[in-house]
Amino acid sequence: MTSLDDYISRMPSEQTDIYYVTGESKKIVESSPFLEKLKKKGYEVLYMIDPIDEYAVQQLKEYESKKLVCATKEGLKLSESEDEKKSFEEQKAATEGLCKLIKEVLDDKVEKVVVSNRLENAPCVLVTGEFGWSANMERIMKAQALRDSSSSSYMMSKKTLEVNPANPIIKSLRDKIGADQGDKTVKDVIWMLYDTSLLTSGFSLEEPTTFANRIHRLIKLGLSIDEDEGEVVDDELPALEPTEGAEESTMEEVD
Repeated sequence: MTSLDDYISRMPSEQTDIYYVTGESKKIVESSPFLEKLKKKGYEVLYMIDPIDEYAVQQLKEYESKKLVCATKEGLKLSESEDEKKSFEEQKAATEGLCKLIKEVLDDKVEKVVVSNRLENAPCVLVTGEFGWSANMERIMKAQALRDSSSSSYMMSKKTLEVNPANPIIKSLRDKIGADQGDKTVKDVIWMLYDTSLLTSGFSLEEPTTFANRIHRLIKLGLSIDEDEGEVVDDELPALEPTEGAEESTMEEVD
């Protein structure tokens, strides 16, 4: 436990805001991809793991002239050196085409897809609007038996997918669409990234069975098992793309 005064006393000189991440438990918050870059920079981050914290920060906007900033929402600004800015702008320009394709594939699942500098290792995360609910608040409100559904739909604003241009997975996808714009395996990977981002960003899976089937398909690929090899059950694993009538995935062709 700590106080805001103690927090401020530990802040490095270049840190201007009070950063916090909310979650169901300390373990969940500690594993959050939103902490990667903040930790690397040596910034102090508050772990808010009590449900009342979500309500408190809605009223407490700043303390001692320092703004309270949720690290899982839009608008996070981190200081960068000139070299870091230059490198990021080059990577951003190279990734814009992939972002456009991701948006086309995910369609209304996300409001927009942007290149982000908030991530260190993770390929992508889902963030909520600055004035909407965080993933944790959304979880808390879904558990309320007498919640106002009209208010919920308003506060559960559409999510933004933020992409890390330096991640090897993103780089590989970028190369794939550069070589072949119609590569169907790219769509399969995009859906996997979206589902895993839901989990790592604190949201619940919308279609857990579909996600599980995708994982099973990947396990089969890793073990070099053909779709019909040794199959005695009638249950066919669905195509990786969740939309009905979509073209059959060629994920099994990828080594």
